[in-house]
Amino acid sequence: MAAFCSFPQVMGHEVVAEVVELGPQARGLDVGQRVVLNPWLSCGPRGIEPRCPACAGGDYGRCWSFADGDIQPGIHTGVSADATGGYAELMPAHDSMLFAVPDAVPDEAAVFADPFSVSMHAITRHPPPRSGRALVYGAGSLGLCALVIVRELYPDVAVAVVARFPAQAELAQRFGAAKVLAHEPCLAIIEELVAWGGGRLRQPLLGLPMAHPGAVDVVYDSVGKPETFEVGVRVLTSRGTLVKAGVHTPGRWEWSPLYFKELSWVGSNAFGIEEVGGIRRHAIAHYLELVGGGRVDLRPMLTHTFGLERWRAAFLAIADQGASGAVKVAIDQR
Repeated sequence: MAAFCSFPQVMGHEVVAEVVELGPQARGLDVGQRVVLNPWLSCGPRGIEPRCPACAGGDYGRCWSFADGDIQPGIHTGVSADATGGYAELMPAHDSMLFAVPDAVPDEAAVFADPFSVSMHAITRHPPPRSGRALVYGAGSLGLCALVIVRELYPDVAVAVVARFPAQAELAQRFGAAKVLAHEPCLAIIEELVAWGGGRLRQPLLGLPMAHPGAVDVVYDSVGKPETFEVGVRVLTSRGTLVKAGVHTPGRWEWSPLYFKELSWVGSNAFGIEEVGGIRRHAIAHYLELVGGGRVDLRPMLTHTFGLERWRAAFLAIADQGASGAVKVAIDQR
């Protein structure tokens, strides 16, 4: 991904903020307005006309122009030298990148607009079947958002969650998971999911067993490690789907179940115009409406906040979640 970033960087792309100054060409915003950031540095913010086919279709995470135009390379705010991020007192943004936050939506909820939208994209593009079973692998921000989205949009689907830390497991239960599993050992995850979903285990000469028939229709993997893939493909039903939404360093894994069960292994990145309930609009707009209508409340996930001067403590809290109990950590400059 080095072709799609530039240095130096000021990180931070999950942002709720206040407009303090408008450029001469800015439209549709007022000083003092609360906004959330759509961080993708696609054709619009880069001043590229005509827009690429991806942007024209509202698929901003697939923009063709992440290294072109008036802004140095970067897929989103915080990874471009010209589009500095939210770990600062001030940050720039194009007017097309900002969504007004309704008065009914507090900052503590608005700050989840980005991770919620990432998970919404993964789920609406690869929805679970009716009355099916889904596995959410990982219970950080993306995983817990995925759980909430499936429970809200597909209430007849049963959802199991693999959580690494106690604070994550507690929130998964609070948000309606039908089953919450520890992240290790992998064999126990497979055995428990098969017992839960009604599959049949087949034991090889070496390694982990495979469920055939499988127990889960779709896996939303917010971790994206070889170890999680190996579990996911083993518990999936034939022609099920493993959605890779998490980002991790590459590694080798045993993927024979992919061909044997004719599984779909698909990536999911970013968000844009998404269809929910027959309505196509930006994912952030969907999120703000769900929160404003009282249908979604992610505030319990915001476990820790720090002032900017305590950024080291913020990073340490999220780096050692087992000790800190952190789920979502934010910089709070109010």
